[in-house]
Amino acid sequence: MREYIQRKQIVLLSLLITVAVLSFGVSSVSAEQHVSGKAEYLIGIGDVIEIQVWHEPELSRTLTVRLDGRISLPLVGDVDVAGKSTREVDEYLEKKFSELVTEPAVAVIIIESRSQRYYVVGQVSQPGEFPIDSPLTLLQVIARSGGFQEWAKRDQIKVFRREAGEEKMLDFDYDDFVKGRNLKQNIFVAPGDTVIVP
Repeated sequence: MREYIQRKQIVLLSLLITVAVLSFGVSSVSAEQHVSGKAEYLIGIGDVIEIQVWHEPELSRTLTVRLDGRISLPLVGDVDVAGKSTREVDEYLEKKFSELVTEPAVAVIIIESRSQRYYVVGQVSQPGEFPIDSPLTLLQVIARSGGFQEWAKRDQIKVFRREAGEEKMLDFDYDDFVKGRNLKQNIFVAPGDTVIVP
């Protein structure tokens, strides 16, 4: 049992070092999670994750989460990972691998966060798709897109957000905001948001 605990500690130490090295390029929390204080990252479609099984290199893999939210592992098959935390996947895989390996120590590591993205379209200098690599407000999103073009309707900006399977529209009046009115409208963008500047 002591050997198992030591192996688990080594795997966790390896995980912490890897996360520290990759932290500059990986978004560990979405904007909404950051604001609400939820620090646990949820794996999304397109994310690249590494599954490390201590002393079992043939079971370890680096994989991209498929469009169906799953990954495929040898001897285990398809595993649903989208919408789950690394801890939840870790615990599930330890149970599955325990049927094959004595006291498996599993670590799930986010290598690259590709699911945390937002989109900007319309009258900005640089429309397109952008990663959420840190918490971003709408004002920061506009700055990142190069600012407004000449004929942009700055008082009619819309944010389209999908929540619980339903499309939601939020308004942002830039002119009001810079005059110090309705400051709460400068919300944080969330993964999947589309910002439209007419």
